[in-house]
Amino acid sequence: MREYYTQMEAAKKGIATPEMEIVAAKENMDVNKLMEYVASGQVAIPANVKHTSLSAEGIGTGLKTKINVNLGISGDCKDYDMEMEKVKMAIDYGCEAIMDLSNYGKTNTFRTKLIDMSPAMIGTVPMYDAIGYLEKDLLEITAKDFLRVVEAHAKEGVDFMTIHAGINRRAVEAFKRQGRVMNIVSRGGSLLFAWMEMTGNENPFYEFYDDVLGILHEYDVTISLGDALRPGCIADSTDAGQISELIELGALTKRAWDKDVQVMVEGPGHMAMNEIEANMKLQKRICHNAPFYVLGPLVTDIAPGYDHITSAIGGAIAAASGADFLCYVTPAEHLRLPDVNDVKEGIIASKIAAHAADIAKGVPHARDIDNKMAAARHKLDWDEMFKYAIDPEKAQRYFESVPPEDRHSCSMCGKMCAVRTTNKILAGEKVEFCSEL
Repeated sequence: MREYYTQMEAAKKGIATPEMEIVAAKENMDVNKLMEYVASGQVAIPANVKHTSLSAEGIGTGLKTKINVNLGISGDCKDYDMEMEKVKMAIDYGCEAIMDLSNYGKTNTFRTKLIDMSPAMIGTVPMYDAIGYLEKDLLEITAKDFLRVVEAHAKEGVDFMTIHAGINRRAVEAFKRQGRVMNIVSRGGSLLFAWMEMTGNENPFYEFYDDVLGILHEYDVTISLGDALRPGCIADSTDAGQISELIELGALTKRAWDKDVQVMVEGPGHMAMNEIEANMKLQKRICHNAPFYVLGPLVTDIAPGYDHITSAIGGAIAAASGADFLCYVTPAEHLRLPDVNDVKEGIIASKIAAHAADIAKGVPHARDIDNKMAAARHKLDWDEMFKYAIDPEKAQRYFESVPPEDRHSCSMCGKMCAVRTTNKILAGEKVEFCSEL
């Protein structure tokens, strides 16, 4: 019989699980050091006991910044084949997590197929699925009904769930008193807010939080404490509603750890660049160094069609300042359900942000691939350069679209390539242009 139920419980007992061994090897970290981080809650290893195809990943202190890809079926776009193509792309690009945000029909068919084949962590937001799963309108759903959906997702093998437990009556009071430009932009948060206002009841995920933790503990599901009051524009960032909810999330983090349930905390949102570092440090302080999972932040509100760029800027600053997990944003953000090309652009932008942050944070071996790229550029070895590129296909396609006369330069500088010129001089060769024209 197994001596533990969750990764945190095992770590507290001094047991190195197979998942810890895998993560330690991936991160070049001593497994005993990793175990200390897991035991203290500073690292989470989301790994549902039923997700047998999982290649475990760690999120948190001292580890590489991880990437999440959002996808799923919606009522306006019921193309299961396209969603599965997005899944395969996310896996091919090495994304560590996929969140199934399906909110149409019986979503478990797509989700169970996803869990069966995905080595990436799988996350969900049970609140999105409640209406379709229960086949009830929002006002008819009871507190116990919401917990049934959580249990259904846990049994299917979901590794982490966004649970908006922090938007309780105290947080709602602060939100209402503040007044906002964009009000609530979290889909799950808005549904809970509406349910609370219409029924007059407390947030069921807050009121019955211990019951939620009991379900998550049984299957070792990591709770990702959702930020229902995240800012939806830079005018609303770091306001009373956001901070009031964050305080609640800090208390909920400790309660989960007391039950040996792993925790991640979710964060903003839209935020001006000068506020990001302070917000990261505030979260780490209030939430006891729990892993921080951020959407963006988007650093300006005026770039629809380019929000993968505004997100990458904010994500790089956030991760360099302490965030551990970046949720990608695609060019389609604010406009439509992303297609496959949007997903690719979002993945690449997010991976650039995460890698840049890992270099800034001094994550061990983060610079290794950059050093290899620099060496390949020094040699003007294009095949090597393509090998180390985040998007090798695009790099090679661009290079070959306007091919140079020889492969010792590119069509930008031709024979006046600075690297070529310097290499020749240092090798004792002459540099002659006119005779080569």
